[in-house]
Amino acid sequence: MTDAYWDAFFQLHRDLPREGPGEAADVTWATRIAQVPPGAQICDAACGPGADIAALLEAAPQGHVTALDKTAQFIDEARRRYGDHPRVTLRTGDMAALSGPYDLIWCAGALYFLGIREGLQAWRGALRETGTVAFSEVCWFTQDPPPAARALWADYTAMTDETGLRDHVTAAGFEMLETRKLGAQAWENYYLPLDQRIASLRPEADETLRAVLDEAATEAAIWRAHQDAFGYLLCVVRPK
Repeated sequence: MTDAYWDAFFQLHRDLPREGPGEAADVTWATRIAQVPPGAQICDAACGPGADIAALLEAAPQGHVTALDKTAQFIDEARRRYGDHPRVTLRTGDMAALSGPYDLIWCAGALYFLGIREGLQAWRGALRETGTVAFSEVCWFTQDPPPAARALWADYTAMTDETGLRDHVTAAGFEMLETRKLGAQAWENYYLPLDQRIASLRPEADETLRAVLDEAATEAAIWRAHQDAFGYLLCVVRPK
């Protein structure tokens, strides 16, 4: 991608409440399944602008959240929200090199950057003995996705279904505790603010920005039309 593309991308995404589907109920569910203790040390890996930090803090009322992202712009936004919070540490960093030890590593929609198997294996040493990982991963919900959905995810050749996802978890030396599909509200929490930003930017957009806006609008339209065919599966796993 060119510098002009990324400038346009961040013009679209700047100050959005979140960088992917999710809702507080997902965090509440995952931390309950993981039996996160009140004083848990939690890592929010690839935290984006910090959309899940509040729910993670609520799940561990005496705990601490270390939130990191390799994109400085997102950490800057998270810092505007939580920079003075005594139970939050924010830093720019690579989620492939976590140190820990953590009771929970939370990763919303970003583990695919490392690979499910590779990422879990890399994180094993950053977990406490009883630690868990909660991550969401896009996957197919049908064996015959419509052409538009296939085209949307054509570049993500590792995309699989729940069975394939479980196989990756097992191959990494982890066990799947439970799974949960992200609901429509989780997706609209991402897409509705994005819709509004697209509408506000489109009248004066140049060619590069228009292409970025079209790309985002198409993604949202395909999910709304074919949400039964694909979505995010939230997984809670622990080392065997």
